[in-house]
Amino acid sequence: MTRPVSLFTGQWADLSLETLARKAREFGYDGLELACWGDHFEVDRALEEADYCKRHWELLADCGVRSFAISNHLVGQAVCDRIDERHRTILPEAIWGDGDPEGVRRRAADEMVRTARAARKFFDAAPDDVKSVLAKTGRTVVNGFTGSSIWHLLYSFPPVTPAMIEEGYADFGRRWKPILDAFAEQDVCFALEVHPTEIAFDIATTRRALAAVGDHPRFGFNFDPSHLAYQNVSVVGFLREFGARVFNVHVKDAWWSDEPTAVGVFGGHADFGDPERAWDFRSPGRGRIDFEAIVRELNRVGYAGPLSVEWEDPGMDREHGAAEAAAFVRRIDFPPSDRAFDAAFGE
Repeated sequence: MTRPVSLFTGQWADLSLETLARKAREFGYDGLELACWGDHFEVDRALEEADYCKRHWELLADCGVRSFAISNHLVGQAVCDRIDERHRTILPEAIWGDGDPEGVRRRAADEMVRTARAARKFFDAAPDDVKSVLAKTGRTVVNGFTGSSIWHLLYSFPPVTPAMIEEGYADFGRRWKPILDAFAEQDVCFALEVHPTEIAFDIATTRRALAAVGDHPRFGFNFDPSHLAYQNVSVVGFLREFGARVFNVHVKDAWWSDEPTAVGVFGGHADFGDPERAWDFRSPGRGRIDFEAIVRELNRVGYAGPLSVEWEDPGMDREHGAAEAAAFVRRIDFPPSDRAFDAAFGE
């Protein structure tokens, strides 16, 4: 069982879908994880234009690629966040509206429901080979963020009470349970990318997030080890605990220093790529993450979905990096054994 290799399009929204799809095929990818910004996947058009999904699949086929998931991180971020001027830079104007925080959160929640409907319509129109891959996984997936009303309370000073944290998880549950119910109605799953600024950003907070939505069967995770490793969170431990809930995988690497640095793990308000940082993202295979251990654990938990490169490396040309990453993922992926290695001894 080798898995399809995809490229997440979120960092490539400056390119048209056709341009990127042709490049991705040249880079060596099987498919694209389509971001819901730029022209890569437009929720409104998918729902309102009768032939939008069909034409999208035709474009992808003409470019020699497929798609196995879509992602709406930017809108999902606004569902639970404390809204401020930063959000206007990432949200569609219709979601931002007049900028009233609660109005933004409610419109973002409505858009996530619409994203589930659009995903259902899109993948219902998929070619048979895509449907075959999805059948192996048993799910159709929308990846994204949830936002968090309590991220700003991460460092407990002035003192943060347990009740304040509990209310943050309760707020997440209140806002996301109806969204997840709508996903269930469409037979679609939501995969949270466990990530700083989200309601779940390590193993402990992932447990609390699951509890807050009552272990909702449509709530799972987009596993991205680059957001865990530099925090000193066990990436294999995450898979061992939540493997059945891993609905999508991002392949992204990270580097971190074992020596003291001028900028610590909190980031020091330093831009990515600053040489004084204690950690940074790297092109897959160029950092410190043990991807062989990850593949072995993905095999153990039976993950059959795509391995989707989310390419981020501030020190490397992105086209060089994306092509190199596709080859790297193919090299490190391997099927599990279907027999004990010493079974022949008894034959």
